[in-house]
Amino acid sequence: GGVFLDISWIKQKLPNAAEHIRKKLPSMYHQFKQLADIDITAEPMEVGPTTHYIMGGIRVDSDTQMSTVPGLFAAGECAAGINGANRLGGNSLSDLLVFGKRAGEFAAKFARDNSPGRINHDQVDQIARQALEPFDRGPSAVNPYAVEHQLQELMQSNVGIVRVESEMQQALAELAKLWRQAGQVGVGGNRDYNPAWHTALDLKNLLTVSEAITRSAIERKESRGGHFRDDYPDKSPEFATFNIVTHRGPDGQMALRREPIKPMPAELKAVIEEMK
Repeated sequence: GGVFLDISWIKQKLPNAAEHIRKKLPSMYHQFKQLADIDITAEPMEVGPTTHYIMGGIRVDSDTQMSTVPGLFAAGECAAGINGANRLGGNSLSDLLVFGKRAGEFAAKFARDNSPGRINHDQVDQIARQALEPFDRGPSAVNPYAVEHQLQELMQSNVGIVRVESEMQQALAELAKLWRQAGQVGVGGNRDYNPAWHTALDLKNLLTVSEAITRSAIERKESRGGHFRDDYPDKSPEFATFNIVTHRGPDGQMALRREPIKPMPAELKAVIEEMK
């Protein structure tokens, strides 16, 4: 269960409190009223934490937004942006406008300056066959929704808001099991509008991101921003000097490296001090 949030107290401050709440929170009011028959203008609502944003992301060049894969550009909240250890509300719009513009400009320049890549049709055929494998196994195989649910429960319980190393190490062991299950999922039906198939295809991405988060959280032996460790509750000056980068090693396994952060320019430090 969650906790109960009561915003009806605002009626003590505003004569038209109910109308004010419906105007400011129209979607929330509608959802609770329609789905749970709860009037949030008059009674508490049950709420709980959920995933909203990942502070990391695809590693890109800060000027061009090109990733480590030549010709592949990323911008907005899928990229490792400017937010650092926590994200300020409302930053996403300015982030995607500024860096989306850069990504578009440099992607166009890259396309002009380089000849089109050559398509490896054998590789395309192989990926297509892999994508269709869940149909070959059929609906009697491992249920993709069951694997997805287990992954959600695992990450919420072991790599959630409060983290400790023992639980995260346990999560890595469970993730290895889920990887094996994900390779055995099966679906029925056809390819059109088939959410079970979409879930089966997405499990690889979900597991990759979950493993990257878990390994990075174990490596970061401190608490900073949205990352809180009960076994390391304080900030460590050492961890302010580098980023943790995840990548696939030569053996195909996920590996980590520490990428030093360039010192902040003196003029930027001065601006920050002035704004304090």
